[in-house]
Amino acid sequence: MKILKAINKVPGGLMVVPLFLGMAINTFTPNLLKIGGFTEALSGVGYPTVLGMFLFTAGTKMTLRTAPRMLKRGFGILVAKVGIATTIALSVAYFLGGDLFGLSTLALLVAMSDTNGGMFLALTSAMGDKEDAGTYVPQSIETGPFLTMIILVGAGLANIPWMTMVSVIAPIMAGAILANLDEDLREFFGSHEPIIVPFMAFTLGQNINLMNVVNGGLLGVVLGLMTLVITGLCCIAADKLLGGSGIAGAAASSTAGNSAAVPKAVAMADPTYAAIAPIATIQVAASVIVTAVLTPILTSWMYNRVQKQRAAAGRTATPGAAPAATPAPAGAAPAE
Repeated sequence: MKILKAINKVPGGLMVVPLFLGMAINTFTPNLLKIGGFTEALSGVGYPTVLGMFLFTAGTKMTLRTAPRMLKRGFGILVAKVGIATTIALSVAYFLGGDLFGLSTLALLVAMSDTNGGMFLALTSAMGDKEDAGTYVPQSIETGPFLTMIILVGAGLANIPWMTMVSVIAPIMAGAILANLDEDLREFFGSHEPIIVPFMAFTLGQNINLMNVVNGGLLGVVLGLMTLVITGLCCIAADKLLGGSGIAGAAASSTAGNSAAVPKAVAMADPTYAAIAPIATIQVAASVIVTAVLTPILTSWMYNRVQKQRAAAGRTATPGAAPAATPAPAGAAPAE
């Protein structure tokens, strides 16, 4: 049976499929895993532990040895994405009572502020250059609930004790410190992150009732489209403004698969969000799927546009300059 291959065919499958499996069990047989011991530890009660493990592995991906230009562009894309997400979310909070046609401030902030790192690296590696892929290093700050908590607390929209916030960033910092001290540790933990993701998704799903999917699913599609168009255009503009081609900006227009875990983490820190966290989780999960399908299309469109612009620039080169070399026939040996 090709179970893993089937799961990987689903956009964000390692996160989405276990998430819905956990929700199905919690909805139709809620007591199935509540038998104590190690089995119940893999249900919803084990979510905080698994999330802590994930935050540590996410931290190991952060490295300080990055070229200044990559850092500048990466931080520019980060500021553009998080900035527009924060502006929209806080506008909804202050002017619309925290609800935009059923999309909460929490769902908007989470979905629009966190990029799918795996997809970003895959797209920039295939259509960009090494510098494009390297811009994800500063963008990785988006990972996890800490940045969302900082924004909500700073805006006065959440009451989260500082020690709770420290407890969120501590595993990330521990992972980052160890990864920068030892490349082997960074490689080991970073390469094993996918093993943790399905467990995190499954235990998260154990806290959600599928009946909420009916209420949140369609709005989640709208949220995904908003994320793609709004954050995509802003990130492309920021990337080009800082000397990039726009390809990295387009690749940053997605919602990270692990961001579906953030609403629950925020609700654990501030119980006032407990009522909306389940629906927000469904909406964010839908945004993950929508952007997983559409972000590659947007990036491909940007790539083709860049290629046409470069070709046009080559045709309008300064008169007298050496003509561009004629492409060699397929299979021909490269010139020395």
